[in-house]
Amino acid sequence: MKEHIQIAIDGPASAGKSTVAKLVAKKLNYVYCDTGAMYRAITFEAMAKNISLDDDNELVNLLKKTTISFKPAVPEQLVFINDQDITQAIRQPEVTNNVSTVAAQEGVRQELVKRQQEIADAGSIVMDGRDIGTTVLPNAEIKIFLVASVKERALRRFKENQIKGIDTALDILELEIAERDRKDSTREISPLVQAKDAILVDTTSMNIEGVVQKIMEIINK
Repeated sequence: MKEHIQIAIDGPASAGKSTVAKLVAKKLNYVYCDTGAMYRAITFEAMAKNISLDDDNELVNLLKKTTISFKPAVPEQLVFINDQDITQAIRQPEVTNNVSTVAAQEGVRQELVKRQQEIADAGSIVMDGRDIGTTVLPNAEIKIFLVASVKERALRRFKENQIKGIDTALDILELEIAERDRKDSTREISPLVQAKDAILVDTTSMNIEGVVQKIMEIINK
């Protein structure tokens, strides 16, 4: 396999992108970049500083003063804003339910896409998000588009929340995920769409190991 290969994994919320991307990166000894965490990070910071989540100029100014970084750890990669560990904070419902608004801002996306491309330029990478194959890494050698039913994705999020001590009813999660799908798919800037050369993988009836195996088969082929 040639050096500096790029693997883009896109899909809607709770389709399993991050979990699968981490495992694939580990198997290949590649760098993993969680782009969704970057949008969550700036959403968290904006909320903490009482900045309007649809004020693109203020959000970009905030980003310019903000360093978002990742550090390897067990059981999960840590996310930092400057020197603050926000790994758990950015997964709370108030961030989850507002990140789509921030991600729809043109200036925010331009700045974060630039940072993501700089990370990818450093070497072989597995990157997941919603516009990786279409906007961030349009020339990626491997493009995967993960999907799953809203009901299945809500159930996955519900189980994750229980482990983290977050109490949100399953029916509420279904509504929130459906709404997030709508926002992500209809925004003007880099909407969630499957790249023309991406391979669709429906994970509804698959476990994590099965999805990873399927993606590894695609990569090896």
